[in-house]
Amino acid sequence: MLHLISTSLILLLQISQTLTQTQNQAGPMAPALIVFGDSIVDPGNNNGLKTIVKCNFPPYGQNFAGQIPTGRFCNGKIPTDIIASKLGIKEYLPAYLDPELSPDDLLTGVSFASGASGYDPLTAKLQSVISPSDQLKMFEEYKEKLRAVAGEERAASIISESFYTVCFGSDDLANTYFTTPFRKAEYDLPSYVDLMLTSAVDFLKELYAAGARKIGIISLPPIGCVPSQRSLQGGIVRECSDTMNEAAMAFNSQYNDEIQNLNRELDGVTMALIDIYGSLLDIIQHPFNHGFEVSTKGCCGTGLLEVSVLCNGVTSSTCDDVSKYVFWDSYHPTQKGYQAILDDVLPKYLPLFL
Repeated sequence: MLHLISTSLILLLQISQTLTQTQNQAGPMAPALIVFGDSIVDPGNNNGLKTIVKCNFPPYGQNFAGQIPTGRFCNGKIPTDIIASKLGIKEYLPAYLDPELSPDDLLTGVSFASGASGYDPLTAKLQSVISPSDQLKMFEEYKEKLRAVAGEERAASIISESFYTVCFGSDDLANTYFTTPFRKAEYDLPSYVDLMLTSAVDFLKELYAAGARKIGIISLPPIGCVPSQRSLQGGIVRECSDTMNEAAMAFNSQYNDEIQNLNRELDGVTMALIDIYGSLLDIIQHPFNHGFEVSTKGCCGTGLLEVSVLCNGVTSSTCDDVSKYVFWDSYHPTQKGYQAILDDVLPKYLPLFL
């Protein structure tokens, strides 16, 4: 009996070791990660643009590899770095406009995202950044370069099998609608949400026509609870703006319906709205449950309004312990904040594409 038990334990250990080795030797879950979007997923495409919406200076990047301010609107990694790592592709997803981008980088994916861009064509125009339609043009240019590096057959496989991430919409509501007067003069809020939806669906159709088949679309967050919008829209006590949050929820709900329609209409596509709204809201409302202490202001400066050029190493300092903060600046989460959100949502959504 003892011999039988000993033999069984040895067999179980061998099976466990074999499974571990198989997992470690497994290749990436997708050949590449290709990204379109705004500052949440921009790794530095705005650096060379004539816009004030950039962050390639300290203290941005203070917890990034080498403490380099790459142009990521964060103290460290942004969501698409974390997703690329989770997929086993690479640790950091580069900007397509990075002057040091190598041919090998093309094989495993890039980001075309541009901070302050949005589904509404006016959003990118107001900030002189790269619109969704121009990001798609860059994607076409990328495909030509990819074919030159990988050959026609491999390039076609990379394009069809890659995981695509789309992240727009926050700047449309927070900046274009609620902060500037231009769209409010033309649209009430429900009508503006419809405008965003029309542009969003058109973008997804164009992305599909360009070859994308596995598309994860990041939902709008609870915009009314980010520090800057608390300061601007939340009154003297800086409460969350219910109006902004309700607009975000309305957009998310209707967008999800449209995405399901596209799944039925378009052959061979898998699209899903990756809902981060509830996850981030829970972290903001119950920070201690998630390992944070501060969720109503950012780590940079006063944490109330500083973002982009207002968060700098000259006129603004940073908090003593960034790990206690959900938000890095007044708009963007810290690397730890992003990690907490993605740890919650990725296990639910990634299997849909694999």
